[in-house]
Amino acid sequence: MSTDVHKSGPLRGALIPALVSLAAAFGVAALGGMATASSVETWYATLQKPAFNPPNGIFAPVWTTLYALMAIAAWRVWQASSGPVRRRAIGLYAAQLVLNLGWSWLFFGLRQPGLALAEIAVLFVAVVLTGLTFWRIDRPAGLVFVPYAAWVAFASLLNFEIWRLN
Repeated sequence: MSTDVHKSGPLRGALIPALVSLAAAFGVAALGGMATASSVETWYATLQKPAFNPPNGIFAPVWTTLYALMAIAAWRVWQASSGPVRRRAIGLYAAQLVLNLGWSWLFFGLRQPGLALAEIAVLFVAVVLTGLTFWRIDRPAGLVFVPYAAWVAFASLLNFEIWRLN
């Protein structure tokens, strides 16, 4: 009997889902970044913003951290569950990733803060539902969604104020 972990086994069984999870999260981050990069120094710089608006340099490290944590959480859920439970959890995760990307394109790409505000409300609900679903499967994975939900709530308030002021 072979013990070569390169052909099969626990390492390969965990590695592929981990890589897929990272690729999905950072693929969405890259696509969202494309929309954002085209507007941050131009259109976004001209908008009136509330006093609590963070410096632009804060956003990239926060989002990078959140995307990495989300990818780890999704991987943990994938490893900890199977069948319909896993499909539902990963489906919610995918939906919130798509909504997250949609917000970037609505706000920065299309420069529509009002539409982005409506969309981010749906995103927040999707993040909370994903976090609760992950919690039922793997508590650390669910906990990852607490800071993510808090950040999306803050982004919602910021989006609202930018929409209101402009």
